Amino acid sequence: MSTPVYIGIDVGTSETKGVATGSDGSVLAFASCAHRVRTPAPGHVEHDPEEDWWEGFVAVLGELLGNPEVDASQVVALCCSGIGPCVLPVDEQGIPLRPAILYGVDTRAWREVEELTQRFGADAVRQRCGNDLTAQSAGPKIAWLARHEPDVHAKARWFLTCQSFLVLRLTGRAVVDHATAAYFHPFYRLTEHRWDVSGCGDLVHLAQLPELAWSGEPAGTLLPQVAATFGLPSNVVVAVGTADAVADAVASGVHGSDDLMCMYGSSGFFIAPTQQPRPATGLYCAPGVEPGHWILAGGTSTAGAFVRWATELLGITDAQGNPDWVQLEELAAQADVGSGGVTVLPHLAGERTPFEDPNARGVIAGLALDHDRSHVARAAIEGVATSMALGILAVLEAAEGCSPSNERSAPRAVTAVGGGTQSLIWLQTVSDLTGLMQRTIAPGVGAAFGGAMLAAAAHGSVGLDVSRDWVRPALILRPDPDRAAVLRPGLEGQREIYAAMRAVREHRAYSTADTKEVVS
Repeated sequence: MSTPVYIGIDVGTSETKGVATGSDGSVLAFASCAHRVRTPAPGHVEHDPEEDWWEGFVAVLGELLGNPEVDASQVVALCCSGIGPCVLPVDEQGIPLRPAILYGVDTRAWREVEELTQRFGADAVRQRCGNDLTAQSAGPKIAWLARHEPDVHAKARWFLTCQSFLVLRLTGRAVVDHATAAYFHPFYRLTEHRWDVSGCGDLVHLAQLPELAWSGEPAGTLLPQVAATFGLPSNVVVAVGTADAVADAVASGVHGSDDLMCMYGSSGFFIAPTQQPRPATGLYCAPGVEPGHWILAGGTSTAGAFVRWATELLGITDAQGNPDWVQLEELAAQADVGSGGVTVLPHLAGERTPFEDPNARGVIAGLALDHDRSHVARAAIEGVATSMALGILAVLEAAEGCSPSNERSAPRAVTAVGGGTQSLIWLQTVSDLTGLMQRTIAPGVGAAFGGAMLAAAAHGSVGLDVSRDWVRPALILRPDPDRAAVLRPGLEGQREIYAAMRAVREHRAYSTADTKEVVS
């Protein structure tokens, strides 16, 4: 007897992944498709929405449906999640007007962040949005379009993000979930769960923002032509969906106020559910996937992206010339814990939590003649782990309302998700630095699996409270006191090096301005 099939597809920074599950959460099929990031100018990070989002979705869904374990006629619901918040202007037909501007790794709108903060006042922005304006905010990027690409801005019917673009193409409805909309500062009132564009009439009109709904609600059913293209029933329900990190939290069963999710992706992201909104400077407060649920989050700008960069820098590639993470891990294992004193700041695209500095830059410090490639390889992984640990500790401090020096009860379930969980050095270093035990999840398909859970909820056949039983732990890592003693000075080391580099940067800016004044 056939059983319902749920599909989740997640668009990440560097690849799209998809999973098909049965009604008991069993994974029937998995598929993935790589895509690339565009960096057309310093601080600009983009995707081609047609090639990277839609064609990637089509390829992954086609592979899933072509798997003999998946009966297309039994697919009842699907859900899309994706990197967010992105900014994509589209016309009346949903056709993109330009490449998509990505989330906090794109730092182009620093000037607009400052100007909008001055326009409203920092306190008023926090009261309205529950968050500061940062590189993670979508509003300043829309303001950037108004300034630099006024023709595109004027033609925009909607400003969408990744999953809302896919949902529009699948159902004809422009809708976004509250968890993602909360990052469209300053256009979203956090505690009221509604758009508010007052004071922003020169930047956006209310009609240009998608409808608001909850992640596990149905956005609609497949358009007839879409259903026919994929050979799916026309009554397949499409969930509203959510951002990839939030879908990862769903996939890991992170729900209670003692839980924490750590996403090891191209960037790092950390989500702590809270019982009430807990705005905190430098962090992101947002609604959860269901009414009455809240999350407090933080993120680093380059995690896996830095490891990939380091792998390419060291010339560690496979037979096809692609970066080989397995070889990097093996090389890094040849160096001792602590990388022989080599310290890395992986700030290749600025940094988010805890520094919130779009102009931060990467550093490799402490090199000596007796260091070799293994020390640099290990320092790259440990540097990313240290930056993530700083972010995790900042989220925990704010979520629990205590300072790092105060006693706190560790979360009962720290769940690690994302492609970076394949690196045991990376995982273990984070546990050692934070003192937290971590678990990884089987089957390890992350946000796509969370999407399948949300698809089931949108269909109404399996609630999220039931589908959380689908989550099964795989690997458990515990902090090692001896390793921690070697590594923990690196936490303060990163802070000190960052502060020193910022001072140098500010001095250079001052010197340049002074020189210009003299010349003029």
